Amino acid sequence: MWLFALFLAVPLIEIALFIQIGGAIGLGWTLLIVVLTAILGTWLVRAQGILAMNQLRTSFSRLNDPTEPLAHGAMILFSGALLLTPGFFTDAVGFALLMPPVRMAIYRFLRARVKVQSFEMGAQPGPRTGHRAPPGKGPVIDGDFEEVVPPKQPTHGNSGWTRH
Repeated sequence: MWLFALFLAVPLIEIALFIQIGGAIGLGWTLLIVVLTAILGTWLVRAQGILAMNQLRTSFSRLNDPTEPLAHGAMILFSGALLLTPGFFTDAVGFALLMPPVRMAIYRFLRARVKVQSFEMGAQPGPRTGHRAPPGKGPVIDGDFEEVVPPKQPTHGNSGWTRH
């Protein structure tokens, strides 16, 4: 029910803001502000998205919990969609989501209300020992190999232009 109310309230808020702001500053300035916020928002989303991707890569390389960088990336993606949507209210929410303190507050709010049953990263427990091996310190298997290159097969008939 709250989702229906949200889908009903947001367009009504946007229409009211367009009427109020358009009446105060005029149609041309209103349209210019909407276009400029979309351009500025796209640039900011790209910059914040690059930072979020770097944080995600760092958490993966250090085998840390990637939940926070993933949540930040999702909020940045959502803010990009809001900033590309014409309107003053959606722009305000989109720009707010681009601010790291706002994202952290939302992340903490959601994390307190979501219960994770289990989370595991790294190597799986060994069959006999029951404990985990440190990353990169698993069993070493020694072996020899020989590279086999398959013969090149023509994919078409002889056209006279190529030799097979």
